[in-house]
Amino acid sequence: MHIEAVPNRGSHPTILLRQSYRQGKRVRKRTLANLTRLPPDVIETLKRALRGEKLVPAGQAFAIERSTPHGHVKAILGTIRRLVEAEELQLSLFDKQDLAEISSDQFRGEQLVACFNPLLADERARKRREPLAATEEKLQSIARQVARRTKTPLLTDEIALKVGKVINRHKMGKHFGLHIEDGVFRWERNEASIEREAALDGIYVIRTSEPKKRLSAEDTVRSYKNLAQVEQVFRCLKGIDIRVRPIYHRDDLRVRAHLFLCLLAYYVEWHMRRALGSVLFDDEELTANRPARDPVAKAKPSASARRKKTQRNTPDGLPVQSFDTLLAELGTLCRNRCRIQADPSGQTFTQDTRPTPLHAHILELLGV
Repeated sequence: MHIEAVPNRGSHPTILLRQSYRQGKRVRKRTLANLTRLPPDVIETLKRALRGEKLVPAGQAFAIERSTPHGHVKAILGTIRRLVEAEELQLSLFDKQDLAEISSDQFRGEQLVACFNPLLADERARKRREPLAATEEKLQSIARQVARRTKTPLLTDEIALKVGKVINRHKMGKHFGLHIEDGVFRWERNEASIEREAALDGIYVIRTSEPKKRLSAEDTVRSYKNLAQVEQVFRCLKGIDIRVRPIYHRDDLRVRAHLFLCLLAYYVEWHMRRALGSVLFDDEELTANRPARDPVAKAKPSASARRKKTQRNTPDGLPVQSFDTLLAELGTLCRNRCRIQADPSGQTFTQDTRPTPLHAHILELLGV
């Protein structure tokens, strides 16, 4: 058996699985399967198998002792406590600064940047304080219910079932100590656990395999925060702007073409936003100010962005637009085919919409 590519005029070749056999003095071929729809890597694997090569799964060929992505920037959230317990991260570093470079034997050959954000600390404290209060209220209700049942006391399993629902609801079980017996239920806060977690509020560590000479600590944090732009792209693609879904195609090439057109549409939108920044609410100085501002602190809008939001007019007196309202405004530019109502059988003529000063300014910025 062998795999053969049969050329087609004006289209991709057909990939066929064929078998050769001898009929008298002639060698003939029979087609066993059409492999055109298979991915190229699968077809290449079949070719190698038919040539007699021994194929070994990757899991049997080698074992991964440790995986270190190259050129990555990643935030570590689950290992901060281990770094503190190993005394590799000193919380006193953030008394006078919000960024510190640290090293750890747990991440050899990698750069670690510890950051402290007071706004994030307040948010984490709030997200812990509110579930704690809600859990306490429900545990107190269960304790009163258990105390009332004197004639037929609640069994241990019944109390544990009620308490488990409360603990699993808010995920605060690590901050409470529980004592459950037949007809007895007591609880208290684990203040030591709460204090240990509160000490880490607002702290996050970013790791990268890039050397310091190529990527400084400040640029490492900025690179990680740039992931927000990637998230914005996905929101735009999956939201009401471009609507990459639903996909009504089933052929691989058509699905790829659909995704390519959606990415191309976002590429056009990106360039339009850059060219029309003066008439949009977008901060025109954001990109220029990013390398100079504090990489950890919350970004503040520039003076020009604040002026546009308050005055809602450009220096030329034109109304500032969002991207959606700007597209709706451009949608009023059209070419109308008209006919005189008094003469229904008369000839038609075309009439173009007269551009407004805003239309003219937008077209000038786009170079149209």
